[in-house]
Amino acid sequence: MQAVLALADGSIYRGIGFGATGLAAGEICFNTAMSGYQEILSDPSYQGQIITLTYPHIGNTGVNPEDMEGTRIFCSALVVRNLPRQPSSWRSTQDLASFLQTHRIPGIAGIDTRALTRRLRDSGAQNAAVLVGEAASEEKALAAARAFPGLIGRDLVQDVGCREAYTWDLASGTPEQGYHAQAVTRTQCHVVVYDFGTKRNILRLLADRACRITVVPARTAAAEVIALRPDGILFSNGPGDPAALGYAEEAMRQVIATGIPTFGLCLGHQLLGRALGAKTVKMKFGHHGANHPVKDLRSGRVLITSQNHGFAVDADTLPECLVATHASLFDGSLQGMAHRELPVFSFQGHPEAGPGPHDARAIFDDFVHAMNQYGGRHHA
Repeated sequence: MQAVLALADGSIYRGIGFGATGLAAGEICFNTAMSGYQEILSDPSYQGQIITLTYPHIGNTGVNPEDMEGTRIFCSALVVRNLPRQPSSWRSTQDLASFLQTHRIPGIAGIDTRALTRRLRDSGAQNAAVLVGEAASEEKALAAARAFPGLIGRDLVQDVGCREAYTWDLASGTPEQGYHAQAVTRTQCHVVVYDFGTKRNILRLLADRACRITVVPARTAAAEVIALRPDGILFSNGPGDPAALGYAEEAMRQVIATGIPTFGLCLGHQLLGRALGAKTVKMKFGHHGANHPVKDLRSGRVLITSQNHGFAVDADTLPECLVATHASLFDGSLQGMAHRELPVFSFQGHPEAGPGPHDARAIFDDFVHAMNQYGGRHHA
């Protein structure tokens, strides 16, 4: 099929369409990960975005149900260099093209994604549109790109989070189990997760640590969560502009005031900063990819992390009660912070992801440790 990618600055790229036919607009970004395309596509944090994958061969291993991070594909469209015709993996149950078609997401291949990435790196993230079909009109795609409202000021959490509270008890699978998650029967800590677009591996890693998990909608009142008597509260990742989530900021302020251990992850990290007086900013092109080095400013240790965010907490605006704990070694941007007196902390990257090493997962251990200390006082 014919296909066209149009950027709002007037740049036009023609390629080969796959997946669904039709038109899709969004903010275009580039992701430098060499693997994990299914986890990227099913990450709710990509709502409203068109993903460009810089690794040239995408689709080699197909897709499978176990590797979904959310319930569906959340990005608006996918841009790749080469699309293999036949996936090769014993775990594959579907090829990438039919996967996109099932979820009604258009894709475009045959694009020089390295050249596109250089353009985005130099000019910054911008709005774009992908049009797939026999009448792939450049004019129609360009008009759609320029009409897209962008991400600033947008509350996209309502499009991706759960509508009703639910419990989660599935731990990570193993090769011996065929990677199917297994139910946890013995639990120690009760964690309430605010769902702004939470990834399933966040829940699995909590379950691995013997946590009982309750997931609640983004607009759940803090009083309802506190009434559940949790040992800890996690504010999850998610899409859009944190400045548009005043209700979440207020909930976080009320939660922090109770002294319950609180962990902000990605969007939750940004909300923690805003709730206590810091400012957030839109980044030039964000951090999207794997193997991003992040330095723990307390120990000097470097963590290799996965990243996916287009907004950041401005480190220069941190209130006195917060201290910076982590920084990106790519651009120095703030990657973590902690309250000076309360068991409240956050991390901008994604410790639940597996970019290769799993060293960042120790951050979940820190959360469990804080809950165990709190639980001893809370239940005394």
